Amino acid sequence: MAISEHISYKEGVYSRTATRLDIDNEPNNEQMDNMCLIAQEVFEPLRMWVGGPIKINSFFRSPELNKAIGGSGKSQHCHGQAIDLDDTFGRATNAEMYYFIKEHLDFDQMIWEFGDEDNPDWVHVSYVSEDKNRNRCLKAYKESGKTKYAII
Repeated sequence: MAISEHISYKEGVYSRTATRLDIDNEPNNEQMDNMCLIAQEVFEPLRMWVGGPIKINSFFRSPELNKAIGGSGKSQHCHGQAIDLDDTFGRATNAEMYYFIKEHLDFDQMIWEFGDEDNPDWVHVSYVSEDKNRNRCLKAYKESGKTKYAII
C-alpha cells in the first residue's frame, strides 16, 4: 500500500517515538484519504520540481503519539493533513521548497520552522481541501522557552 507514487505507507506512519513507546500510529480511512490528498496536491508536485527525494520528518501522528512528542493539541498531523519536510538530500534548500510551495501550490498552512532568516530547520505544510485552504504562512520562533508563531 502506498500513499502516493513517492511516499510509502511505512514512510507516512513511521515514528521512532511510536516504535520506542509501542504507540499505535495507524491512520483510519479518513486520515488515510487526507494523507493521499496532501501527497497528491503538495508533496508530488514539489518532488517533481525538486527532481529527487525529499525527507519526510513527520507525517501522520495518532493523538497518542502527538501527545507523547509534545505536539499541538490542534495538530493537523493527527488528521493526516500535515507533513514536515526537510532538505536532507540536498536537492533544494528548505527555503527554496518553502517559496516554491508558497508561489505555486495551494495549501492550508505553511510554517517556516525555526532556523534563521535564510533557511528554516524544516518546512511544515498542511492541506485541507481546495475550498477550505487558507494559504496562511507562519514563522515559528522561541520566546521564553515557548514556541510562538508570527504571520509572515
